[in-house]
Amino acid sequence: MERPLELGNVTRVQEFVLLGLSTRPDVRDVLFAIFLALYLLTLLENTLIIYLICSHIELHKPMYFFLGNLSCLEMCYVSVTMPSLLVGLWTGPYHISFTACMTQLFFFIVLICTECTLLASMAYDRYVAICRPLHYPLLMRPQVCLGLALSSWLGGLLVSVAKASCIASLSYCGPNVLNHFFCDVSPLLNLSCTHVALTELVDFISAIVILWGSLLVAIASYVAIGRAVLRMPSAAARRKALSTCASHLVVVGIFYAATLFIYARPSRIEAMDLNKVLSVIYTVVTPMCNPVIYCLRNREVQAAFCRTLKLQS
Repeated sequence: MERPLELGNVTRVQEFVLLGLSTRPDVRDVLFAIFLALYLLTLLENTLIIYLICSHIELHKPMYFFLGNLSCLEMCYVSVTMPSLLVGLWTGPYHISFTACMTQLFFFIVLICTECTLLASMAYDRYVAICRPLHYPLLMRPQVCLGLALSSWLGGLLVSVAKASCIASLSYCGPNVLNHFFCDVSPLLNLSCTHVALTELVDFISAIVILWGSLLVAIASYVAIGRAVLRMPSAAARRKALSTCASHLVVVGIFYAATLFIYARPSRIEAMDLNKVLSVIYTVVTPMCNPVIYCLRNREVQAAFCRTLKLQS
């Protein structure tokens, strides 16, 4: 009870200093050019995917509906984190207000939680397509797809309200230096000068419900898919079934491996350099690779893209 009383006369932090991805001036310019190119490429790829899905009726299927949602999410995702990363590489360590930091944190949590549940919905879609193909039009009718997508976004919003509110209510009385390129959960918890037990409890519960819950759905879906594929009579049928799931499985593996390492435990993370590297994987690399892995190697998307080019020429 003594510590909160002592904090009563301490000035609350009004802004934070983001150290950025690197503090070395000799590499910042190169990294800035690289990440700016990756940012623009990610926006271009995902915009193209959304355009193709919306403009070609043959892509109006549940799988592409979820891919369109994922592309929209990825564009928002990189637009929340990449600008602060680029500013840090251009100017070096810079100041961000408390309100701006918490706003960035709020939208980041919304998007990462939404992506978790959206990936689980996509895994369920592949399960129904392969394991229950005769019931696919019924089980994945437009109303169900819309409900799954809305549930993903709403679930991310509710979790973010709880987590961001708890983190914003903590006292930050100095130091105010965040060893990161955006306002993330662990760096902020490391700077809090009050007890974070409630915040870590909320973090732990949300990790179980969102991260572990959606991961279990994805794992259960792919275990069922694997069993169904092994029972298929021909090798050609097995290859066709696996080809529709391999890309999703790769993205799920990369995303969850990095995310669970950072967020699945309710403790502060001290190895911030490793934290930043892993953050780059799921905030920069994954959004850039997803369109290529999911869509641009897909024959239906390639055909739609070629028709679009012919119409424009």
